[in-house]
Amino acid sequence: MLDEQAKKAMLLKIPHGLYICGVKDGENLNGFTASWVMQGSFKPPIVVNCVKSDSGSNQMLRNSGVFALSFLEAGQKDLAQKFFKPQRRVGNKFEDVEFYLGETGCPIISEALGYVECRVVGTVDHGDHTVFVGEVIAAGVHREGEPLLLESTGWQYGG
Repeated sequence: MLDEQAKKAMLLKIPHGLYICGVKDGENLNGFTASWVMQGSFKPPIVVNCVKSDSGSNQMLRNSGVFALSFLEAGQKDLAQKFFKPQRRVGNKFEDVEFYLGETGCPIISEALGYVECRVVGTVDHGDHTVFVGEVIAAGVHREGEPLLLESTGWQYGG
């Protein structure tokens, strides 16, 4: 029998960085705060990115097959918060955020620590998030710094 309290307590202890995942579908751009991200392979370089199944960004990712992850710096909580809200409620999240388009055409946050761009090479549909497996095809470092961690924000996403 699953102890729900123990499950939640332990799953909330899994450390997560915070990223802005840039997606595109044709000319349409969006971004969302991602926290369920991890490296999955050295050769080829693989990143695993879990995206809420019923989100518009999930469909954009499926349609384009590419995404970019901008690595947020400690202290960029406000930026992470801006991208947590669904595009259908808030509109253009990039209107006052400096960004550029990467090799994939996905938006990359200029003031982030850096980024990776990925081509989707696999998906797993199970539960309320889709697991996108992305091969890293481009990367860049904007500057040095400490990453923004979910735990440092006081927010909870998991359990």
